[in-house]
Amino acid sequence: MAGLLSNFRNTVIVSIILALVIVAAYATGPQGSGPIFVQAVFRWLHVFFGILWIGLLYYFNFVQIRKMPEIPAELKPAVSKFIAPEALFWFRWAALLTVIMGLAIAGSRGYLVQTLTFGRVGETDPTSMKQHMLLGLAMWLGIIMMLNVWGVIWPNQKRALGIVEVDADTKAKATRVAMLASRVNMLLSIPMLTGMTMSQTIFG
Repeated sequence: MAGLLSNFRNTVIVSIILALVIVAAYATGPQGSGPIFVQAVFRWLHVFFGILWIGLLYYFNFVQIRKMPEIPAELKPAVSKFIAPEALFWFRWAALLTVIMGLAIAGSRGYLVQTLTFGRVGETDPTSMKQHMLLGLAMWLGIIMMLNVWGVIWPNQKRALGIVEVDADTKAKATRVAMLASRVNMLLSIPMLTGMTMSQTIFG
């Protein structure tokens, strides 16, 4: 067991295999492998990628950004050259896949247009309009956050971390822009999570 757990790749592979066994078990349930099962798979993937994305967002904001000024200069390359690029790889792809799976859920359940238009298209019932408005707000916050990751945070982090060679002034500016953009996502994340979780509980 220690040999398995000491190897990250093998641990992930075994975890995924166990998860797929459970997924297969659900496919043999009363709903079968029809539309409800597909929605369940989308939701599982949406939650998994969302935890990975937001978990790394909170790592950056709760830990790395706050503690970097306290790290001695000779130790900072350990973070900037090894830890941060790896974290950013998982961070940006998890962001994209979270949004894709979220849109897939909305599409498979038939409310994609309603949520993206805040309940103003395809709805006449006031309760449904409010449901889609609140869930749509959360979805748009998530989409904006993902676009921020790919359009602002990642391009500036490449300059800040030296992945793309730039002069010292550009690097300093990119570092600050990346930090502020990450803080924007931190600010938006809690309202986004509020809308996502409460909509599912209150409206089903």
